[in-house]
Amino acid sequence: MYQKIDAAEWRRIFIVGDLHGCFDLLLEKLERNGFDTGQDLLVSVGDLIDRGRQNLECLSLLREKWFCAVRGNHEQMAMEALDSNDPGLWLANGGEWFSRLDPAQRQQATALIADCALLPLVIDIPMGQRHVVVAHADYPGDNYYFDQPVDSEELVWSRRRIHRNQQGRGAPITGATHFFFGHTPLNRVRHFFNQYYIDTGAVYGGSLTLVEVNTLPV
Repeated sequence: MYQKIDAAEWRRIFIVGDLHGCFDLLLEKLERNGFDTGQDLLVSVGDLIDRGRQNLECLSLLREKWFCAVRGNHEQMAMEALDSNDPGLWLANGGEWFSRLDPAQRQQATALIADCALLPLVIDIPMGQRHVVVAHADYPGDNYYFDQPVDSEELVWSRRRIHRNQQGRGAPITGATHFFFGHTPLNRVRHFFNQYYIDTGAVYGGSLTLVEVNTLPV
């Protein structure tokens, strides 16, 4: 469920919002920020696929040494659809791209989606004064610690915390300095206490958010 990143192995670390098949947009963003695949790391909040046009390209990022991701609900839906041979929920949420692939592409996508079962649900990045935690939708606890047992469904699906924050009823999460989530499309990054919501709707014509961890306030 948890994966720890050794920040000392990387020159710079970036976190990117929900991609949803926006591969070219990601490459443009990385180039503008001087991203170096030999020295820098990109961490995704999940939802690499669905709704956009370059889903296989985004899935293929999982094979890159400079990329890592938590599992999003769209990867979860894809895994369950292929495991159960019941694609209804996935198709209703943007998974129709899979049926348009040629046989070789479909084989590649099937293997990459199977790999998503190995993705962590939480990525933990200790960085001295900064301690960054990444999950797709929420961290279902008011106190964080590494390897703490929590509800995996809430990590991938829950909007409870962001709704509380939007209603003025939020609070910090103790145990780390910065928490990053995607999942809920927004027209701009929202920052509540030590929580950042960075799905800014790239696939809907919004921006793709890229945050450099090394420059976060402490």
